[in-house]
Amino acid sequence: MTVREASSFDDPVLVELLGEIFEENWDRPWPPPEVTPASFRGKLVLLAEDGGEAIGLAFGEIFPNGFAHVNIVYVRPERRREGITKALLAEFSERAKAGGAEHITLDVATRNEVGKRVWQRLGFTEWAQRLSVPVETLDRRITGTERGESYASLHVQTDDAAAVRTAVGRYLPRFGGSGEPRVSEPGNGWVAVHHELLDSDRKARERLASELSNATAAVVCAIALEDGAVVRYALFERGSIVDEYQSVPEFWGPLPPGDVVALGANPTVVSRLTGAEPARVRAVARSASSPDELPPPAELFAQLAELLGLEGAGRG
Repeated sequence: MTVREASSFDDPVLVELLGEIFEENWDRPWPPPEVTPASFRGKLVLLAEDGGEAIGLAFGEIFPNGFAHVNIVYVRPERRREGITKALLAEFSERAKAGGAEHITLDVATRNEVGKRVWQRLGFTEWAQRLSVPVETLDRRITGTERGESYASLHVQTDDAAAVRTAVGRYLPRFGGSGEPRVSEPGNGWVAVHHELLDSDRKARERLASELSNATAAVVCAIALEDGAVVRYALFERGSIVDEYQSVPEFWGPLPPGDVVALGANPTVVSRLTGAEPARVRAVARSASSPDELPPPAELFAQLAELLGLEGAGRG
């Protein structure tokens, strides 16, 4: 196996390899760029070959202020774990040093845990985060038009509406609620609770749900449409949250990957607590990186309420 600098004669295979990279790994929220020979112009491009066959490449740039940046390192899947990535990086590093670079940088996708571990073992450390936002979302946030209607309700899995009224009357004032809540008669095995505090304060809403679950020894579901964009529910049993779902996990900002996963509905738990069919839970309780990738939020809210059997969910 050899590593050499590519030339314009290698354009066809370079375009082929870059196309393979984008097909395998592209995870940005926008389409990949068109792959042409121009993609490599003005860059340091290294090609790994074995028996005259191209098996990998690395390319990037050496800048005059003491650093070089690796745009891409790629090895064909069937030739991985043979040290080819290290060989490409070693050659890139040598040429970067010769060009006056003292540091090398690269980008790695947030969810690419395997890639992050590889680069960390080679000594790369995180020093910045690259963030993205849809232009329309940024415009709405800047102009203050992002926030839409918010509404919520609690649902206690019981036929004892009187016990729910008593518990709500005891705990709601502790969380800042004033005025009379609306507590419905049982419907489909649930008693619904509405109050304006539940619409606007997620923390108070879910604290009250926990207290009601403890006080009534019943399953409680807190379900909400927040800012006209995000649908969320939390299921409580014996006072503890046992499942939660948020349609756009990172709507209000980036989260650790584990937190994003935790905000996906658990069909097994939902089925056990509500009787909903797991396959239907998977189909309805989907999550995405943007509300635009899902049904309209109010429609999704209604679908979830129906799925869970929650009568009278939503506006009080």
